[in-house]
Amino acid sequence: MKIAVLCGGLSSERDVSISSGTGVAKALAARGHQVLLLDSFFGFAKPFDDPAEVFQRGELTLGGAAIGQDSPDLAAVRAMRADPDQAIGPNVLTLCRAADVTFLAMHGGDGENGRLQAVLDVHGVRYTGSGYLGSALAMHKGVSKALFLQAGIPTPAGRVLTRADKAEAPGFPCVVKPCSGGSSVATLIAHDAAEYAVALEAAWAVEEEVLVESFVRGRELTVGVMDGKAMPVIEIIPKSGFYDYKNKYQAGATVELCPAPIGDAATARAQELAERVTRALHIDVYCRVDLLWDTERDEMSVLEANTLPGMTPTSLIPQMAAAQGMDYGALCEKIIEVSEKKYENADR
Repeated sequence: MKIAVLCGGLSSERDVSISSGTGVAKALAARGHQVLLLDSFFGFAKPFDDPAEVFQRGELTLGGAAIGQDSPDLAAVRAMRADPDQAIGPNVLTLCRAADVTFLAMHGGDGENGRLQAVLDVHGVRYTGSGYLGSALAMHKGVSKALFLQAGIPTPAGRVLTRADKAEAPGFPCVVKPCSGGSSVATLIAHDAAEYAVALEAAWAVEEEVLVESFVRGRELTVGVMDGKAMPVIEIIPKSGFYDYKNKYQAGATVELCPAPIGDAATARAQELAERVTRALHIDVYCRVDLLWDTERDEMSVLEANTLPGMTPTSLIPQMAAAQGMDYGALCEKIIEVSEKKYENADR
C-alpha cells in the first residue's frame, strides 16, 4: 500500500506526534509498504511531477523526534514558515489524496478536534481513526463530560470556565486543565486558593476554556478499544507526582502494569465502561479511555477518551497490543484494517 503518515502540526503535543509518526512510518515501511512521513504544518516542499514517485522514494525522517520534558515552543515553530497562518503545509493534501490511506499520527487539537478529519473528508482522503464527529466530541472535555452523564457513565463532577466566569473552586483539592488539551499539558492539581489561581492562569494561557474537576483519589487505569472491543487494562503508577507531561514521555518516570493487577471483576468493569464511552462519543476505529478507580469506595470514574492515542516507544496502546500478542508493526496494520472497514460500511 501507499501510506502517508501525517504527524507534527501546531498543537502542544507536536513533539509527541512526531515521535509517534516516525515510529509508525518506519514500522509500516519494514512491512513492505511504500511510506511517506509528512509534517502537516511544514508539508512537502521538494518539487515532484508524480506523487507516486515520492512514495517510491520513501522519506521517513523529519528530525526532532525526541520528546523533551516540556511541551514545544509553538511560536518558534510558526516562525520557521513563511506563511504560518496556513495550518496545512504545501502538498499535504495532494500527497494524502495519492495515498491508499493516510495514517493519522496527530495528537492534540491540531489533529484530534475533528477539523483535520473534516478537511480530509471533503478532499476524499481515507484516513485512520475516528471521523470528525467522534473526534470533536471527545476532544472537548466539557462536552464529553455532559455526554458521559447523559449516558449514565460515572465521571468526576466538574464545570467549564472562561475568564468571564466566576471561578470559585468546587473544593480542594481540585484538578484544572485546558478543556481541549492533551498529554496533561498545563494540567495542575490545586490544594488551596493560591494554587488554584496559578492553575487557572496556566490553563488559560493554553486556551480560553478550562475544565475544573473534583479531585478523585484512586488508581489510574487506561483501556484501549479497538473495533468496539476493549483491550487489556493498564495501571499507571507515576514514580513521583501525577501522570503529567513529563511522567508520560520520559522513560522510567512511570511504572505501567499490563495487564493491570486489579482482578477480573474490576478489569471487566473498566473494559465495559471504555466500550460504553466509545458509543456515547461516537468514536470509530480505536481510542484509549482513561479512568480512576477509588478502591475505598470501589467506584470507577471516566476522565476522558483519546481518539488518536500515542504510538511512541513509551505509549500505552502498543503495550496493550503486545499483551494480546500483537507487535508494533502488526498493530499499525490492524489500525489501517479497522479504518478501512469504516469506509466499506459507509459505501454500503
